[in-house]
Amino acid sequence: MPNRRAALLALAAPMLALHLPLHAADAEQAPAQLTTVPGPFRADAGSLKTYQAPAWFRDAKFGIWSHWGPQSVPRAGDWYARNMYVYGSDQYKHHLAKYGHPSKFGYKDIIPLWKAEKFDPEALMALYKKAGARYFVSMGVHHDNFDLWDSRYHEWNAVKMGPRRDIVGDWRKAALKAGLRFGVSEHLGASYGWFATSHGYDQIWPMLGVAYDGADPKYESLYHRPHNQPYRNSASWYTTDKRFQQEWFNRITDLVTRYQPDLLYTDGGIPFGAVGRTLIANFYNASIANHGGKLEAVYDHKDIGSGEFIREAGVQDVERGVMEGINPLPWQTDTSIGDWFYSEGYKYKTTTEVVHMLADIVSKNGNLLLNVVQYPDGSLPPEPQQFLKEMAAWMDVNSDAIYGTRPWKIFGEGPTKAAAGHFQENTAYTAQDIRFTTKDGALYAITLGTPTGAVRIQSLGRKAGLEPRPVKAVTLLGSATPLRWEQGDDALTIQLPATLPSAISSSFRISF
Repeated sequence: MPNRRAALLALAAPMLALHLPLHAADAEQAPAQLTTVPGPFRADAGSLKTYQAPAWFRDAKFGIWSHWGPQSVPRAGDWYARNMYVYGSDQYKHHLAKYGHPSKFGYKDIIPLWKAEKFDPEALMALYKKAGARYFVSMGVHHDNFDLWDSRYHEWNAVKMGPRRDIVGDWRKAALKAGLRFGVSEHLGASYGWFATSHGYDQIWPMLGVAYDGADPKYESLYHRPHNQPYRNSASWYTTDKRFQQEWFNRITDLVTRYQPDLLYTDGGIPFGAVGRTLIANFYNASIANHGGKLEAVYDHKDIGSGEFIREAGVQDVERGVMEGINPLPWQTDTSIGDWFYSEGYKYKTTTEVVHMLADIVSKNGNLLLNVVQYPDGSLPPEPQQFLKEMAAWMDVNSDAIYGTRPWKIFGEGPTKAAAGHFQENTAYTAQDIRFTTKDGALYAITLGTPTGAVRIQSLGRKAGLEPRPVKAVTLLGSATPLRWEQGDDALTIQLPATLPSAISSSFRISF
């Protein structure tokens, strides 16, 4: 999430500049040693642009993500491992009050506190499936440089410490048992610069100049070696250090080889040039080999942060935002029902907000990947539990307007214009805002609110010119009551029954 907490970087910059030595050799190392998987894809943009998203992803529309790990333990929100070392930040103050000074009690000491003692992946997956998820994504490794699997190349992992179990493997078993597609997310690429704050120190007395625990060479494998390439802004999201690029390649290759996910999410652009492109080509070629010659893999990446963005090479991911209109290629929004990691007092999205986002995204040829926040112990807070219950009820009625659909000629109509781009997700819709999807020759019209009296769809007026065929029938999903409707020159007007199947949103199936 490269654009987050820009103000904190201003606090961190002088500390990093003072403390981190320059290693001239950082940019002079040999290129990474890259193994390749045989197949049609090569590690160049032209080859990767031949990619086409598989049907399962285009049909699934809705996935749930577990953005969960040791950073949940302090209950103080996202980017804790970095910001606990940013003097004066809220998370630094939280850490000081709860655990002590980061020179004595650092992130390495948070990790053993993550026990995941109530983590029941099968029970959670049953809830996620009932709520409508067709794919599930496990965190593989966040920027905190802690692997959630039995990592072959990294001692700081969840099997050797913390919960002492294979979190990725357990999620995978549960997802496949429930019939969901399985994915993993990797945020490792940015860790090298992101975690540089751990090598700093306080800016005032009484601890001025006392190095944080990240500067201790004993813990270099967690906090990274001293370097002069800290994360300051999106342009410095990825390092030029070839040694770390090799480490990234080895660890993420281990992750996707061992668990064979159908989806791999990178938190940024494609990392490290040819290194990242090679990993993607290998990921695709392995998928083809493992699925009898059929490509089933999806690679998500973003057009923000450093790194390459090759739109056609995979699926474009938009963080906490949406596209302006129908994108010709499939894409995905990733967002969270709350903070990315559990945070006390954080305001959660309502089910209404999530449903309206989902309908808007699907109408524009996208998918929604939603993080469902977990407590440090692996159980769910009451707000996500309530959301899953309400989402299941809405999907039980309206899923036919979502799954397996494709965009219509326009994505929708109505008075509200949604802001487009990353970190633009707080649009307040009305019942007059309507989104369209199509499937099997029918058109679905989804209201982004609770209509009263009648629904007018101007795009289906005879004079609108969008649909040459006259309307033949109109039904309300979840209702057996016959509807009265009239297709006039200006609009298709649908008279509503006395009661609606859902108070969140209504879906009409229109045949011609």
